[in-house]
Amino acid sequence: MNLLVVGASGFLGAEVCRQAVAAGQSVVGTYHSAAVAVPGVAARRLDVTDRAAVRALLAEVRPDAVISTPYRYDDWTVTADGAAHVAYASAEVGARLVHLSSDALHGGRPEPYGDDEVPTPIFPYGAAKAAAETVVRAVDPGAVLVRTSLIVGEGSKQIQLCRDALAGRMSLFTDEVRCPIDVTDLAAAVLELAASDYAGPLNVAGPDAVSRAELGLLVARHLGLDPGALKTTTAIAAGVRRPAEVRLDSSRAAGLLRTRLRGVTELLA
Repeated sequence: MNLLVVGASGFLGAEVCRQAVAAGQSVVGTYHSAAVAVPGVAARRLDVTDRAAVRALLAEVRPDAVISTPYRYDDWTVTADGAAHVAYASAEVGARLVHLSSDALHGGRPEPYGDDEVPTPIFPYGAAKAAAETVVRAVDPGAVLVRTSLIVGEGSKQIQLCRDALAGRMSLFTDEVRCPIDVTDLAAAVLELAASDYAGPLNVAGPDAVSRAELGLLVARHLGLDPGALKTTTAIAAGVRRPAEVRLDSSRAAGLLRTRLRGVTELLA
């Protein structure tokens, strides 16, 4: 397969590249500022907000499949408009599109969210991810939209946040619940989906729902650090407006994929 990974210098994008190269695929990976550091990947600089540049690159590379991972938490043009540009260009060249979405597009509730539930965003990043999904589905109904959660693994931002809280540099929220997934599991699932004909949204997250504070305790146990040093607070007390409880029901993905989606309690045992 001739694969294009948009956002190959990111945490997930780099792992997708590593696995694809190991599987013998031809991989082109894009970056914006930080260079792609994966051996065997043809690196190309790309600004996804530049529609003409995105179209030109896709027309040149002619990929069989595109993995679209770029986002910027506080930038609508990257997260929403960039996704639109990639979707449009992918459709132009007839490439299979796997778009990475997020649980951030849900508003939060105690009950798990199914794959097909409509977005209910309550903050700007969630709204940008919801807008991205809308345009991707409109441009390419055959695309798969991977809704995922906190991505963990060696070198992940989420694990570093836990380390910082255990060192007293910040606090973790006790009232913000997510379903973490290991980066290697997510990358393998994404590559499986690129070779499939699944269309539409699909939850791809771990089976364990934990608060950020509970994740910190798991990291402490895993690393042999003092859990008593963990600093915690609530999102409400910190004035952070994000969805509180977002549990993704990934049972459809678990039945569809060969990749086993491991829970965070297993990962950090």
